[in-house]
Amino acid sequence: MVIMILFSIACGNKNDVNGEWAARVYDKKLSRLEVIQSIPYGSESADSARIATEYIDQWIKKMLVLNKADQNLDEEQKDVTQKLEDYRIALITFSYEQELINQKIDTAVTKEEVETYYNENQKNFELKKNIIRLKYVKVPESAPNKDKITNWLNAEDQAAFDKLEQYCKLYAVNYLLNDQSWLFYDEILKEIPLKDFGTDQFNKGRTLLQISNKGFIYFVKVKAFILKDSRSPLNFEYDNIKNIILNQRRLNLIKQMQNDVYNEALNNNEIEIYQK
Repeated sequence: MVIMILFSIACGNKNDVNGEWAARVYDKKLSRLEVIQSIPYGSESADSARIATEYIDQWIKKMLVLNKADQNLDEEQKDVTQKLEDYRIALITFSYEQELINQKIDTAVTKEEVETYYNENQKNFELKKNIIRLKYVKVPESAPNKDKITNWLNAEDQAAFDKLEQYCKLYAVNYLLNDQSWLFYDEILKEIPLKDFGTDQFNKGRTLLQISNKGFIYFVKVKAFILKDSRSPLNFEYDNIKNIILNQRRLNLIKQMQNDVYNEALNNNEIEIYQK
């Protein structure tokens, strides 16, 4: 094996391209210009030399591995002509399909469409984990007027919500006041120490909890709780269903395009199927 490094860049002068080759591995050569072009414009001399050295080193290793593969693979294994053609076809087809989708797809999904899909495919929406809807407020034990938090959490009126929100902005370490969104119970456990409470309690009317832990007090109002293996609620699956519907539209567009071009070519006698 002969490996020859024909130059090193010490000053990052990209205009200096004297000398055609930078390195050689067997019969493969790396041009000096290619190495220079790999260096970002304006690089310092030290950086230029490092980048050039790394580029040459990686090229050499790649060529050595290629040579080793060439020695050890048979001709059939080394014939990549068909693979390259398949890849070219797949790449061009994908680009055309994406352009078609971008131009023609209707991205508006109505609430009625989501509800219809959900009702017609309920067996596909089974929870893999427990989920929960809740409000909670985490405050230091030293926070003032903590007794009011429970009343605000229990109240359903806007005035109580506004007072609680203002209190949380002033004193809470963390809080969540939107109880309309479903959350994975395991994720809530990372923030709220609920492990001492059996999940069955959430379904038995014990929905307001006050927990003291490591200098903090957690006020938790559980709105709803659903165990895994139950049917997943619609509002938990809403975004997922929208994506499913959009993906179906994409597939239908592609299928329709394929049928259209097939029929067009067939009508123009551009297709022949030869019988044996």
